[in-house]
Amino acid sequence: MSSICFYFQVHQPYRLRHYTVFDTNSDYFDDYKNASICRKVANKCYLPANRLLLDVIKQYEGKFRISYSITGTLLEQLEHYAPEVLSTFDALAQTGCVEFLAETYYHSLSFLYSRNEFTEQIQKHSEAIKYYFGQTPKVFRNTELIYNNDLAQYIESLGLFDAIISEGADHILGYRSPNFVYKPTGCQNLKLLLKNYSLSDDIAFRFSNRDWAQWPLTADKFAHWVNNVNGNGNVVNLFMDYETFGEHQWEDTGIFNFMRHLPEEILKHPDNNFKTPSEVVQAYDAVGTIDIPHIISWADTERDLSAWLGNAMQSNAIHELYRIENSVKNTLDERLVSDWRKLQTSDHFYYMCTKYFSDGDVHKYFNPYDSPYESYINFMNVLDNMQRRYLELGNNAEKNCLEFNDPKQSPKTHKDNKIKIVETRNKKISSFQITDETVNS
Repeated sequence: MSSICFYFQVHQPYRLRHYTVFDTNSDYFDDYKNASICRKVANKCYLPANRLLLDVIKQYEGKFRISYSITGTLLEQLEHYAPEVLSTFDALAQTGCVEFLAETYYHSLSFLYSRNEFTEQIQKHSEAIKYYFGQTPKVFRNTELIYNNDLAQYIESLGLFDAIISEGADHILGYRSPNFVYKPTGCQNLKLLLKNYSLSDDIAFRFSNRDWAQWPLTADKFAHWVNNVNGNGNVVNLFMDYETFGEHQWEDTGIFNFMRHLPEEILKHPDNNFKTPSEVVQAYDAVGTIDIPHIISWADTERDLSAWLGNAMQSNAIHELYRIENSVKNTLDERLVSDWRKLQTSDHFYYMCTKYFSDGDVHKYFNPYDSPYESYINFMNVLDNMQRRYLELGNNAEKNCLEFNDPKQSPKTHKDNKIKIVETRNKKISSFQITDETVNS
């Protein structure tokens, strides 16, 4: 038996506008560019791909099954700029053949810097999935499949998920195959699904490469490769960016026709089927334990964190961002907290990457900067303004608290209990300003 498990990452960040040291307003994000890119990708990828896969699900009467992980930043943009895409995702959800996974709402690296923020983002994302699609996610995938034993154990401790997914990197698998279900080291109940990166990348990266020995990739050829797994594995995990369809691989490459005919070719083999991640977890027992003490990801050939944290600019930017977490949250200002969280999106740090990587053209596709250095300077200018905002909010809160304690003030002006909360939290703000404490991870 060979079950094909499709998972698509669907994500767009909030891109920053050009922001200089002379800017003083708090409008950090380029609404025009974000709207333009969102609508462009909607027309080239999301809408045609969703409609195609909806047709395929209906054609095969539920035998074709897929899963998505849609970030909160994209859900918000779709609601504002392309609501018709949300309606097609909802139509997919209504088929009962589509599973929506959980992740960090802002597609962030928060697990590495703040467990409290990480947990809050998971909760916020799960609530969004419930709101938009009526599902409570039972499978978790971290940003860019960043993973290690510690993450798996933390996810299990939350008691919310049955499985977690990650990259089936050769250096952690050794002689073992990604085509089985495993358990993470130190976990009792959580299961681990690993990406078959070779077959996934045949579609995501090599499909239109005319220099590839296997070009052109046809549905029957790919199905033959999948059939070879029968007897050598239980599941073929095909994980990739959804923008593969229509953006990274343009329509004229034949990528949509490939997906239209793939289910037919796969299902010709009597032992093949399609399953969502939750169905895979329910159908197959773990065959062993996978020990991943060091952090891996699905990015580039190194499969590590160097795409986001590989140079001093990236390290400095993200450290400064999380350093102000308590100060930002203690203001109780919803817009400030929202802006701070949007800055956590991993794309901002990817734009600062200086290393050369073979699939760089894909990652630079929507990069708004001419150089990593420009990205860093722009980001830090925004962060500097954000620090001024929370200091100003903190000072205003202190002033309000002093007025609250002034016996000359009328008692009628102090009935709101929220003022007391601000007063208590503001002590932390003052302490932070004096001691410059960093965020506890």
